[in-house]
Amino acid sequence: MELLACTVQEYAWGDTNSIPHLLGQEPDGSPKAELWMGAHPRASSRLSSGESLGELIASDPEVALGATAAQRFGQLPFLFKVLAAGEPLSIQSHPTLAQAEAGFARENEAGVPIDAPHRVYRDANHKPELIAALTPFHGKCGFRPLAESRRLFSLLVSGGEARALARLTEILFEPGDDRNVYQNAIAYLLGAPDSQEEEMAIATVAGAEALMASDSEAVTGFLLDLEWTGRIAASFPGDIGVTVALLLNHVVLEPGQAMFLDAGNLHAYLSGVGMELMANSDNVVRGGLTPKHRDVAELLAIVNCSPIEVPVQQPLSETWSYEAPVAEFALDRIVDPDGSFPVTGPEILFIQNGSVDLSGFRANAGEVVWIPASQEAYSAQGEATIWRARVPA
Repeated sequence: MELLACTVQEYAWGDTNSIPHLLGQEPDGSPKAELWMGAHPRASSRLSSGESLGELIASDPEVALGATAAQRFGQLPFLFKVLAAGEPLSIQSHPTLAQAEAGFARENEAGVPIDAPHRVYRDANHKPELIAALTPFHGKCGFRPLAESRRLFSLLVSGGEARALARLTEILFEPGDDRNVYQNAIAYLLGAPDSQEEEMAIATVAGAEALMASDSEAVTGFLLDLEWTGRIAASFPGDIGVTVALLLNHVVLEPGQAMFLDAGNLHAYLSGVGMELMANSDNVVRGGLTPKHRDVAELLAIVNCSPIEVPVQQPLSETWSYEAPVAEFALDRIVDPDGSFPVTGPEILFIQNGSVDLSGFRANAGEVVWIPASQEAYSAQGEATIWRARVPA
């Protein structure tokens, strides 16, 4: 059991205060987007000796991971993060394992450098993920019921402020199953020339502003979507993602609530701080709200356009195990622990607040603890909130 030194990623969308506050540090004014806790080669955590966690695991996988996880994964199978969004993240999706393996091999064969800006697949792994809110957390997640999109875009174009969206609205009303309709709509939006994308994005904002000013009862159910349209456009003016976002469910997680996102889910986190746990991958296929490379063909190949009802997870007690239907990871929130915990594989603990005694090992707020599978069990006592990432038994 050891403390880990972890990398803070400074992406433009990060907020300046949340992660420093959690780590007990003074903000320096730069955007702190993600604290990476794990062994991903881009930013492996380090032990007090200076050795990377990845090197430690590679030196004796069975001790670090346990025999089962070592044989099945050969590496730490999860990446644990604190995510702090001060501005919207890109609209994105992640591949299945088979898609990631094929895409990684394809780009390697083509000689695309691993760090090239236009590279899509930076590893051969999938990236299912779970996000649990520490603060009120807003996001877009999966396609909303098609009937809602039809109503919303009909309202947008009926006022005359959003005539550039007329063709999109026609596509939304075309016959066919909901998945195919959304597939056609996304292909139209993301395949349009840049000038047309900008025109549609601007029209979306104008239409949203007109609807909010109309006081129409028909708009009531869409107010949150419309309010966020202006906020998103302020960060990404003229970006087609402003329009795409209105096809997606708007989700608000209250502290402690969570949602799981599987491969193919089109989503964007908008604001808030959360604990994010995912398979050990950095594969992101982007479709908007970003200056980074967009691979429209690849996104259309992997995205799942079936409408979904977002399954928001609501803990029934302060100490809670969240649902994640994958083999790579499980997430627990432990509040004021007083008991023993069996170790079934590698674990990483993030101490959100307070302090805790872990079998005689003291850990305080903002610290990150590595627990190898060889630990077998540990006791925990203290007044603290602990987030526990582990490999499920």
